[in-house]
This record gives sequence, structure tokens and C-alpha cells, in this order.
Amino acid sequence: MRLVFAGTPLAAVPTLRRLAADHDVAAVITRPDAPLGRKRVLTPSPVAQAAAELGLAVLKTARLDDQATTRIAALEAELGVIVAYGGLVREPLLSTPAHGWINLHFSLLPAWRGAAPVQRALIAGDPQLGASVFQLVPALDAGDVFASRTVAVGADATADAALETLAVDGAELTAEVVAGIAAGTAKAVPQVGEPTIAAKLTLDDGRLDWSEPLERVYARYRGVTPEPGAHTSIGGIRVKVLEAAPSTAQRLAPGEIAAAKTAVLIGTGTGPLAVTRVQPAGKGPMNAVDWWRGQRTEGLRAGA
Repeated sequence: MRLVFAGTPLAAVPTLRRLAADHDVAAVITRPDAPLGRKRVLTPSPVAQAAAELGLAVLKTARLDDQATTRIAALEAELGVIVAYGGLVREPLLSTPAHGWINLHFSLLPAWRGAAPVQRALIAGDPQLGASVFQLVPALDAGDVFASRTVAVGADATADAALETLAVDGAELTAEVVAGIAAGTAKAVPQVGEPTIAAKLTLDDGRLDWSEPLERVYARYRGVTPEPGAHTSIGGIRVKVLEAAPSTAQRLAPGEIAAAKTAVLIGTGTGPLAVTRVQPAGKGPMNAVDWWRGQRTEGLRAGA
């Protein structure tokens, strides 16, 4: 098929590469170059970089406005495919390709419609993660679903690792749907069940509440790592929790801190969380035990 592809982050790259191997990708739409790093160097998106490697035409735009719609319409694509582009597709662009647009979304719809499905699913402690390919409609992630697939993700996977796995499996799922559309055999069915919304994460979403059970604290840590980052306040200083895992060590009171050989233990509502790497405000990442040794530890508690 003749396709137009829209996407921006690294999670969209496997789908672009997979579709480019089988179809005519007329153009790739992505967000404009963004400033990255300490020197704020303007850097093309991962999708823009992949498109350049594949020799594909690239349209960089922050909004799919009238000008972008005109340029895309001129491509005469049969199908639009979108994966985490970061902007809305509205009419008349929504109906411009002959088969409209399909969207790869990293949740088992109708669960977790919105900007942060993987993160919200992990925070909620969902037993399964997955991906869905659906027909794009004006309402948020509400279109009929062509296919969904549960994806095995490690029990300790943080959001970035989970998304990496979902991106690869989702690319294959999307390729199957596109092949079905090309063959005229693909069928989409309405979503069934009560939707949940995956709102964009804020810094406050990363705050760890040590009064919660260990499984809830750990689920939040996984869901907000690496962005916006799990954090707590210790001695009035915000400390980012970079690496952590549940511990079977002795129970500590919520927020109580104790040093172990290879980790700093912080009590939750049930068992302790073993923290192995931290980043105090204004400093770089460091070994948690080394950091704790350098503190005046008397009376210090997490969350205070």
C-alpha cells in the first residue's frame, strides 16, 4: 500500500521500519527538531532520524494544520498510520487517505486511552499490558479496534523497558493490520468495556507515598521511571529514586530508613523498598549506600 506515517519518539521507530520493508511510505510526519542535552542542541526526533536512514521524505510540523493537510493530501496515500506523533489528526485530514488513519496505541483498549498508557497501567498494577490498533476517529482513542495483543513484560520492568517491548510487538501487530486492510480482509469492531484515561504524567505523579503497601509503591516507581522520575523528600531535599526493588528484609515503619550492605532500605506500609541508586537535587546520580553514608542520618525519614 501507499502509506503516510506519523510518529515522533523511539517507540514509533519499529513500526516505521517494519512498514517501510513491505509498503510504499510516501512521507513521514514528525515533530520539529527539539533542543536536547545541557547545550540544548536542536536534534531530530528518533522517527526523523530513522526516516532519513531509510531515505524517506520527512515533513516536520508541530501541528497538522491546513498547510500540512494540503501537503499530505497531495501524496495520495491509501492509508495513514500514526504511532505517538504527539498531535491531533482532525478533519479533513482524518478522511484524506482512502482508508483513513489507523493508530497503534500501547494499551488494551478501552483501557488507558490517552497520553501515558504504559505508565498508567504500571502505576495501577495492571496484570497485563498490551497494544491495540484501531481506526482513528475524532474522539480520543475511541475508534473501532482491528486487533489487540497482550504482551509479556518482565515483572520488574520500568516504563521505558516495557514500552520498548511493546513497541516491537506493536510493530508486528500493525503490519498484520495493514496487510489485512490491503487485502480487504481486515475488520474493526467497537471497543467493549468501561474506558480508563491515561493522563499525561506530572512531577507530582512521581512522589512516593511510603504509607502505601510495598506493591503499590513499587508499581508507582516502575510506572514513573525514567520520566518524570520517582522521588521523595528526605531532610527537606528532593531525592530521585533511580533504581529500586522490593526487599524481604525486616519490616520498617513507613518512611523509616536503614542502611544495608548493598542498598538503602525505606519502609512502606508493608515491607521495605531496597533503593540502590539515587539522585539528590542539584547532584548527579550516585550509589544509594554511598550517599546515605554521607548524611547526618539521625532523625531523617523519607517523605519528610
